[in-house]
Amino acid sequence: MAETYNSTYFVTGGGTGGHIYPALAVADALINDGNKVYYVGNKRNMEFELATKKGYKFLHVSISGMPRKLNPKFFLWGMKLVKAIIRSVGYIKKYKPKAIFATGGYVSAPMIFACRITKTPYIMHDCDAMPGLVTRRLCKRAKYVSLAFDKAKKFIPNKHSIVTGNPIREDFKTLTKTDARLQMNLVNKLTLCVMGGSQGAKSVNNTTVELLRELSQEFDLQIIFQTGKKNYDEVIERLKQFYPNFESDKNLIIRPYFDNMVAVLKSSDIVVSRAGSLSLSEICASEVAPILIPYPYAAANHQRINAKSLLENGACIYVEDSELEPNKLREIIVGLIENPVRINYLKQNSSNLAKYDAAKEIAQLVKSIK
Repeated sequence: MAETYNSTYFVTGGGTGGHIYPALAVADALINDGNKVYYVGNKRNMEFELATKKGYKFLHVSISGMPRKLNPKFFLWGMKLVKAIIRSVGYIKKYKPKAIFATGGYVSAPMIFACRITKTPYIMHDCDAMPGLVTRRLCKRAKYVSLAFDKAKKFIPNKHSIVTGNPIREDFKTLTKTDARLQMNLVNKLTLCVMGGSQGAKSVNNTTVELLRELSQEFDLQIIFQTGKKNYDEVIERLKQFYPNFESDKNLIIRPYFDNMVAVLKSSDIVVSRAGSLSLSEICASEVAPILIPYPYAAANHQRINAKSLLENGACIYVEDSELEPNKLREIIVGLIENPVRINYLKQNSSNLAKYDAAKEIAQLVKSIK
């Protein structure tokens, strides 16, 4: 007997976790209400692995980021975009989605153009305090635009913009710190997480390596260190120079990447991180004290803008990448270890910014479209 569904929807967005995880969170919310959901993205990007691992039917579009200069590469890209739009129109005609949810970025652009051609309603989401180029240019005809930051509204030429926060996984609301530590095989004591995003952050990694032995041995600090897949081998080689016996240290968990970032963040008390918007949303939902080091070359300076929005709310310690060095980071971390009141202050202020129900709220907007 064939399965029956309430409605069919597409979600689209990819290239980085900041576009993919919010799309998947909304897709999950739609699935939980008895709908059929297809994921539209580039099979050469990480969205293919993440979406198919969760069991979503994946619809491939071949598209890459737009070249910034008017040269032969730009015209080749334009031809690829046209092909991707035609393919997206084909997907809409074949599967007849009631509406499409797009998280911005170049991966979602062909499907949004296809929506305009086929008159299919769409909703857009932007995760940054400074919305991305695709969102700013293509949101005008969206039924709704959901935003992570209130200050982003002034850049959105759509009167139906709503501040929902970033869609995050349901486990951030339900998993306790004690249970998270059990999942991570950690004991119940002060824990530091260092992460530079899924690809890693070289300056954060290099600085952290020099501090691990002291923080673990002298301060008995539990440390979860995500190096990024590209940088793991280099980090391990450097660490052997500073801490030859690190492999026997039960306070250290060092991995290139963690699939279960919910357990990682919820286990932690202090988090050192870049300032991608999704990371900030997950940090705020994890009851931690954030130390934010924005990536200085992020498009439109959005990581600095994101981090400063937390700083304005007393919800983080802010460090410029150019100022990052071992003594500086050591001083900040040790200062927090020795001042539990300061840790709790940052935890409370960051938790006050958490929005746990964004995925359900956005799914309701998607389903409300007639």
